[in-house]
Amino acid sequence: MQKQIIECVPNFSEGVDMNIIQQITDEIKKIEGVTLLDVDPGKATNRTVVTFVGEPQPVIDAAFQAIKKASELIDMSMHKGEHPRMGATDVCPLIPISGITMEETVVYAKKLGKRVGEELHIPVYLYENAAQQADRQNLATIRAGEYEGFADKIKDPHWVPDFGEAVFNVRSGATVIGARDFLVAYNVNLNTISTRRANAVAFDLRENGRVKELNGKKVIDELGVEVREPGLLKSVKAIGWFIEEYGIAQISMNLTNINITPLHIAFDTAVERAHARGMRVTGSELVGLVPLKSMIDAGKYFLQKQRRSVGVSEEEIIRIAIKSMGLDELTPFDPKKKIIEYVMNDGQAKRLIDMNLVAFANETASESPAPGGGSISAYVASLGASLGTMVANLSSHKKGWDAQIETFSAWAEKGQTLKDDLLKLVDEDTLAFSKIMDAFSLPKNTDDEKQARSKAIQEATLYATEVPLLTMKKSVACYPLIREMVNIGNPNSLSDAAVGALCIRAAVYGAYLNVKINAGGLKDKTIAEAMVQEAKELLAMSNQEEADILKMTEEKMG
Repeated sequence: MQKQIIECVPNFSEGVDMNIIQQITDEIKKIEGVTLLDVDPGKATNRTVVTFVGEPQPVIDAAFQAIKKASELIDMSMHKGEHPRMGATDVCPLIPISGITMEETVVYAKKLGKRVGEELHIPVYLYENAAQQADRQNLATIRAGEYEGFADKIKDPHWVPDFGEAVFNVRSGATVIGARDFLVAYNVNLNTISTRRANAVAFDLRENGRVKELNGKKVIDELGVEVREPGLLKSVKAIGWFIEEYGIAQISMNLTNINITPLHIAFDTAVERAHARGMRVTGSELVGLVPLKSMIDAGKYFLQKQRRSVGVSEEEIIRIAIKSMGLDELTPFDPKKKIIEYVMNDGQAKRLIDMNLVAFANETASESPAPGGGSISAYVASLGASLGTMVANLSSHKKGWDAQIETFSAWAEKGQTLKDDLLKLVDEDTLAFSKIMDAFSLPKNTDDEKQARSKAIQEATLYATEVPLLTMKKSVACYPLIREMVNIGNPNSLSDAAVGALCIRAAVYGAYLNVKINAGGLKDKTIAEAMVQEAKELLAMSNQEEADILKMTEEKMG
């Protein structure tokens, strides 16, 4: 069963005193099973955005402890800052990441809200997907009036909190807790110090737009409600502000659904509207973390605008995204610290594929039995995929072949995916071997221990057979790319594509031998025979593909 993972992004009303911030985040670190990903303080906003992930119960335990510590250390009656706020812990959203639905996440949000209200005596309002009233879905609506207005607002029967008493907490204010989709906090930098002009662009962009005016007066409908002109971007909230720390005005945006309005569209639209109003976008900044997909989508978007192939490495795509949106204008942008998947993987053991070529060769040649033939087969296959991808990228840039850029770019993109999948299998195969070794090292003193050990050995052996079989499948999937590059690719790179085919065939044969030897250790002979038979069919297919590609290559070479 897939592990349930949620993310929590509480915003604390303190961005200056690092001692207070550290005490709050220390409470999060104390909870086992929770990983603190990012702490992003802002001096001008006097606000810190904290990001952590884990399984649901540990996450809400960590959130509670952080909210409790914030209530002890932050006095809202003394707080000043540029960002709208209503409490020491202003907002605390839970976001489903993997293995969990939004509906299940809502249950945990309510559980957290109930505990905060009852044990800490802080009024709690539920928002977004956890909202129990339609007009409390929007955070801005709940927060309207901010901390200073809540002493009166909470007396209104309509604003009785969802949890906790309807009594204004002078020290801690109120807290909004909910469940929402992944939100990207994103600021676009302008070459102006005018908040008014930054707001004009923000109103152009945000979904809520601006109040319509006629001859300088607000337009009111027959019900007495202000008529609004909607903005250009759906699922976007935006305001303009001046950041003294940087000496510039910014458009501060919350992208509440990056599937509807992705990062790059928000940036490009801001560029267009700023230019229309006589300003220039000089760069942008991300507050907190961003999903890898957002950066990949952005990089590919700008590559396509440049009429370049998108089938380049993940590293290059991210570099293009950073430079195109000026994400490093104000502060350095380190992908390992800003992209959520990279931060989550940062604490993991060093991978084989992170080694340089010499270190990898030395590790293979050492007395350690891993990496072995299975890992090498996967790596050789990745080189074959890389050669096919290289030919596609070279062909996309060939002078006079501009009409075929999209075709070669699509092939290169497929090749990059196959290459990346095969590189993952380099470490996966070594991990599979390690699991077998771990299983054999289990104790066998009692009958129960012997039974558990035997079961573990069989599970590890099955896994060690499945991995090279998957390597075979991924390798065979490279042949269409290589065949097409031999057929229509840059003729000067014909031999490169053919060498790719040789690599793939060697990889398939090597992985086949690993399937065969590992399957021999399976007690379930029906499964073992089925896996070996599938491997034989893939090997036969590979032999034929290689022969056809080499024949085509020889004919084209004359």
